[in-house]
Amino acid sequence: MWLAPSQPCLAPKGNGIKMTPIPGLNLLRTLVQACYQTTVLYIRKWWRNYKFQREFKNKFELLGDKRFKVAWKDRWPCLDDATSTTGFDAHYVYHTAWAARILAKQCPYHHIDIGSCLRFATLISAFIPVEFYDYRPAKIALSDLDCKEANVLALPFADQSVVSLSCMHVVEHIGLERYGDPFDPQGDVKAMRELTRVLAPGGDLFFVVPVGHEARIQYNAHRIYTYRQICDYFSELRLESFAFVTDSGEFISDACELSCVGQKYGCGCFHFMRPANDKAVS
Repeated sequence: MWLAPSQPCLAPKGNGIKMTPIPGLNLLRTLVQACYQTTVLYIRKWWRNYKFQREFKNKFELLGDKRFKVAWKDRWPCLDDATSTTGFDAHYVYHTAWAARILAKQCPYHHIDIGSCLRFATLISAFIPVEFYDYRPAKIALSDLDCKEANVLALPFADQSVVSLSCMHVVEHIGLERYGDPFDPQGDVKAMRELTRVLAPGGDLFFVVPVGHEARIQYNAHRIYTYRQICDYFSELRLESFAFVTDSGEFISDACELSCVGQKYGCGCFHFMRPANDKAVS
């Protein structure tokens, strides 16, 4: 670059003249670098698109082998998918697979999910009747899947009445306004109290949130908790198992608190159970 990024531009040296930073230079440098990066990306994208257009014209007749209609206006360039491996979001692939495997073994007669991944709710409804509740209800029509509206801060269930319950990658957002819910710094704590309130004796709760070595908020996206925080919030329940997805995307099926050491944004998968002899206080 013509502006050295590591040194501020200074007034010329002179005898007894103090060197003074030029106001606004850092902003100017940032703008120049942003323009440069944008231009390079645009040129690369343009070149790849040009090559695609040229090759498509050469293959046009071969594609039109009478099985399909081929038209220039129907072209749809997908130029970023030729990767050596199939990429995936480790948090969402692993935590849903983790919960589904446990549910497949337990096979409860009915399951209630609060705002988790829609793919999870739709898939487990293939072998377990599911009620799916969300602040923004989903308009999905499938057998054994009933989608309804609910607020996790005021769940429409009696105390200790739900036998099989999940709330995964949800609570870290409550009260941060990301999904249209009102601002509430204690929203996540209230939500966890509600989940605890409705879980029946002997019932299972599958709970997933971001977990790291320290608790922090990335407003307005999400909160990141520590392992100990979550165990304390659900102190009325018994932790049956804990799985963890590390920052690097490694899945640890039999994890512990030490697994979270040094992690910034892992995925903590908590399987809680309310002891069978724990009765509601009237």
